[in-house]
Amino acid sequence: MESPTSAASRVDFYGFLDRMRRPEAADLFRSIKSFLASLSLDEPSAEADGARVQAFFAEMEAAIRGHPLWADATHQEIDHALEGLEKYIMTKLFDRTFAASPEDAAADAEVSDKIGLLQRFVRPHHLDIPKVLNNEASWLIAVKELQKINSFKSPWEKLLCMMSCCQVINNLLLNVSMTNDRTPSGADEFLPILIYITIKANPPQLHSNLKFVQLFRRETKLVSEVEYYLTNLISAKMFIINVNGHSLSIEESEFQKHMESAKLGTQMSVASPSSSQGLATSTSGLQKQIDAEGSRFPFMDSETENLTQAELKQLHGLYRKTVTRYTLLSKALRKLSIDEDQLLASVDDS
Repeated sequence: MESPTSAASRVDFYGFLDRMRRPEAADLFRSIKSFLASLSLDEPSAEADGARVQAFFAEMEAAIRGHPLWADATHQEIDHALEGLEKYIMTKLFDRTFAASPEDAAADAEVSDKIGLLQRFVRPHHLDIPKVLNNEASWLIAVKELQKINSFKSPWEKLLCMMSCCQVINNLLLNVSMTNDRTPSGADEFLPILIYITIKANPPQLHSNLKFVQLFRRETKLVSEVEYYLTNLISAKMFIINVNGHSLSIEESEFQKHMESAKLGTQMSVASPSSSQGLATSTSGLQKQIDAEGSRFPFMDSETENLTQAELKQLHGLYRKTVTRYTLLSKALRKLSIDEDQLLASVDDS
């Protein structure tokens, strides 16, 4: 399975940018700039933007196929150029098109919160996953692949993370079938495992990532195996949103007890000193900031002049930890993509 950071994936993008910087590509580059400018004149609308982007992709595909720069290009080279085009366009439009509406933010929060509760009690047997398919090593790999989706901005790269996760599961099913002389059962076992992996992973902004891929991945590429895996992940999300006792092979009353217990556990862990990075919650000023749900951000509504010396010291400590973690995370996520941003800027300036 090709990785979003693989040499092949990056060659597509770099090759496209290289050609766009040539004088012969001026007409294509003008078309791209004109499209981006025209889209910016209208209010963002995910569905409307998706339709316009898809139409532009089709228009540009025809233009590239007939362009002198690709006169002798193979089908694969044309496809590489179109992958580069998609990444370029969607990187430019990312802030406008990804998780841009309050509705998307609310949907992301709903899914994430629900998964957070399910993580506390759902086990493989609740999804009728046979013990022979329990493989923590493979599951961990699948979880890590799915959790990578927010490291990338193009629909194809996000989709690759989803597909990598699904292919790990598929490989597990095939290996178990061969070693245990079992007949592969397809979706009957694939989907429950994918649901369980999604619960274990709680991937960031799952709703928005799925919507982004559906709307902005080139329609001609959402076919066959890709379509199958994407459809299954959408089904996993819907299962989680609508989950109940029956769907988890649990009595409904027992399911509700598990959910209430999970909610209580979440509230207690959030409010406890250990889960709040050692904050001294005994101070009266800090106690006022912790509401009934156990806020994660006790100083958000504080007035600076009302903070005690001890609270200021705690706040400074939190700030240092946050900056340190953010810096390390940023370096890790952008190590492979910073040169891409520079190339994007250089193309725009040419």
